Amino acid sequence: MSTSPASAIVTGASSGIGAETARALAASGAEVTLAVRNTAAATAGPRSRVARLDLADPESVRRFTREWVGPLHPLVNNAGIVTGGPAYTAEGWELQFATNHLGHFALATGLHGALARGAADRGEARIVSVSSTAHMRSGVDFADLHFTRRAYDPQIAYAQSKTANALFAVEATRRWATDGIYANAVNPGGVATGLQRNFTPAQRESLAAAEAAGIFTYKTVEQGAATSIVAAVAPQFAHTGGHYLDDAQEAYRVSDDAELADHPHGVKEWALDPATAERLWTVSANLIRD
Repeated sequence: MSTSPASAIVTGASSGIGAETARALAASGAEVTLAVRNTAAATAGPRSRVARLDLADPESVRRFTREWVGPLHPLVNNAGIVTGGPAYTAEGWELQFATNHLGHFALATGLHGALARGAADRGEARIVSVSSTAHMRSGVDFADLHFTRRAYDPQIAYAQSKTANALFAVEATRRWATDGIYANAVNPGGVATGLQRNFTPAQRESLAAAEAAGIFTYKTVEQGAATSIVAAVAPQFAHTGGHYLDDAQEAYRVSDDAELADHPHGVKEWALDPATAERLWTVSANLIRD
């Protein structure tokens, strides 16, 4: 096994949970690439560098993966956006689904070879897929992924993308475990970050109501990043994947009709269903290939 430092990528590492995740990985000895859309907003600390990556732009993702050199050990798919209303990419993809899921899907599949080399180099490679308790609001609507038929609801669109993040971990592990690559989804919990900058008044009211109802208590950025770090480096997740972690441990499963208010630390079956995960992988691969 190699004794060289682990090589890590953290998307959305210019601020918030991503920046803290990158800092913690660098402090553990990893060489960390901060993959961000706005390089001027990111600060490279010790053992880190900044590289441009726009997850909503397929060519930007392809360029990033083409230019990556060497093995990769943890890939932390942390970046995410929330929109206040309908927004679409040039391809016609709903922007939250495109950024939060499809961009990360393209990134991970484009870096599969680097992850496999990382696994051969160090005995394991990991992917951390940052999901959210919001996944409990919606499964993946394969009949209308991009809200071309139904009324646009930014909260449902976000929820769908976060369910997709969890399903990615399930199918990536099934496909890539033989290569030594394991993926797990994490819920960082409620953290005040730039993610909320585009909230509408209705979204802010919904968030405040959830906090008042005790569905979540705000965490610090450090606390929010903790579950990502556990998934990235803790020994118990070195050779197992397809899990959804909450508060640094595997979450308990609940039925698809369970209420979020009753199970804020649970994970719905639709986010871990193997058949749905396989279907989403096929659909996603076809979209980014076109």
